Amino acid sequence: MADIKTLDQADVNGKRVLLRVDFNVPLRGKNVLDDTRIRACIPTIEHLISQNARIIILSHLGRPSGEGYQKEFSLGPAAKRLAEIIGRPVQMATDVVGPDAQARSEALGDGEVLMLENLRFDAREKLNDRSFVQELASLGDLFVNDAFGAAHRDHASISGIPSLLPSYAGLLLQKEVQTLSGMLDDPRRPFVAILGGSKVSDKVAIINSLIDRCDTLIIGGGMCFTFLLAQGKPVGNSLKELEWIGRAALMLEHAEQAGVKIMLPVDVVAADRFSPDAATVTVDVDSIPEDMMGMDIGPETSELFAKAIADAGTVFWNGPMGVFEMDAFAAGTQEIAEAVAANKDADTIIGGGDSVSAVNKYGLADQMSFISTGGGASMKLVEGSPMPGVEALKKG
Repeated sequence: MADIKTLDQADVNGKRVLLRVDFNVPLRGKNVLDDTRIRACIPTIEHLISQNARIIILSHLGRPSGEGYQKEFSLGPAAKRLAEIIGRPVQMATDVVGPDAQARSEALGDGEVLMLENLRFDAREKLNDRSFVQELASLGDLFVNDAFGAAHRDHASISGIPSLLPSYAGLLLQKEVQTLSGMLDDPRRPFVAILGGSKVSDKVAIINSLIDRCDTLIIGGGMCFTFLLAQGKPVGNSLKELEWIGRAALMLEHAEQAGVKIMLPVDVVAADRFSPDAATVTVDVDSIPEDMMGMDIGPETSELFAKAIADAGTVFWNGPMGVFEMDAFAAGTQEIAEAVAANKDADTIIGGGDSVSAVNKYGLADQMSFISTGGGASMKLVEGSPMPGVEALKKG
């Protein structure tokens, strides 16, 4: 992944730069509720401003119908928040590739910033339609992709524009790719990977990829019960994928052959129903009652997992250990988050999604080495799948 073209190789002085970002932020009316994704792109935006670029920002937000402007999906609030952060005006076009976008992009001065309306107001974005690619590309002189969170999409603004304009990775995308690729290709040992979440089927490729690279693989969350079934243990009413038991057994065998230690829970917090006020009991994994479901890892498991994390040189974490949205089942996820944060000597990498929510919930984000903005994109990179947005930036 080191062969992508980067921003330091681009001459942007006086050029119109189409900057693809991921400003898919939560809104309440005209206000941005969480500006994390906006702030993540500020280094790239400030670099372009300092180099006298004429910046045209492209992003999607939500899931509009693709049939034109929809007020609730407008990027106006994101433009307003960006202006507040960078302390300078951000123009807002009333369309995506229409007359207003064209006129404003042509009139931009050095260091000025324009944001186009939501790319997904035009259905051609997700179709990677050639005519839409051409209309977008006509607005700029070169392209910078800083939307790592969308880099796994084969969309017009991600993989289409680079076929027509000189294209480079923004500082955020570059850091994401270098950090995650470095973790996979040359981790500090021992390399401990932690996977949680609900389904084995969602993470088969990631599990197999990590087995080939890590020293210890910790598995929690709902997905652990399919692995426990593969070991012949009863799991009661716990979440399970019966059709994946055989595949889980093969992955356990794969790990054994690779000399990788797989750690599964030894105890769980079980509940009589999926509810925050359910009756609960902590039991070992050989004794889960038939009429109860595992909702979190137990305290003995947390302690064993934490010891493995404490000895690691590299830690990669993706997915909660239980239903952490409910306080009654949040202890396991919190204890793992605290264990990762406590290892100050390790490279600690949080792989997007619920794991990011967890470290933010427990106030530990600033104690991690790197937090991916990618979610699905970071998982695609870890599992080794080609990413259209990254492939399009490769030299050649």
